Amino acid sequence: MPDRKQIKLVAGLGNPGTEYALTRHNAGFLTVDTLAERLGVRYWKNQAGCLVATVRIGDRDVVLAKPQGYMNTSGGPLSKLMRELRISPEELLVVHDEVDLPAGEVRDKFGGGLNAHNGLRSIKAKLGTADFARVRVGIGRPPGRMSVADWALRKLRGSFAEDFAVTCEHAADVVEQQL
Repeated sequence: MPDRKQIKLVAGLGNPGTEYALTRHNAGFLTVDTLAERLGVRYWKNQAGCLVATVRIGDRDVVLAKPQGYMNTSGGPLSKLMRELRISPEELLVVHDEVDLPAGEVRDKFGGGLNAHNGLRSIKAKLGTADFARVRVGIGRPPGRMSVADWALRKLRGSFAEDFAVTCEHAADVVEQQL
């Protein structure tokens, strides 16, 4: 991972709207919301197609963002925000769901493959690079013959929702370690 001082923007990936709020695909949004709550965010504003809040970490500002286009088009609003804020890809940390990690597992990495994640593909296409930090929130593979899309977008209830919230709390811990 890059030096902690380099991260200026933490972007959580997800889909806007209440119908997606408690789905595996919104791991990035829930993690950023958890982080925002911990850091005392009281106000979000719309900027460049993202919901944005600025927090103070030590002696510097860090921007939290949730792109408000759908997951597959996250790169557009995120790249626009980065241009406005003069933030480079090396100063970006993206939080996203990851089917290739077991449910509940959280890992960080810098650069590398995109694992067929359309949100990451969109970001790479708009930034021209995959060289940015990531916190991957494991959602596991779907059971049986269920499609990955149905698995990722299924509403979580009961203990599944509780376990997912705990995983996103852990993901917020991992993000905080990078700041």
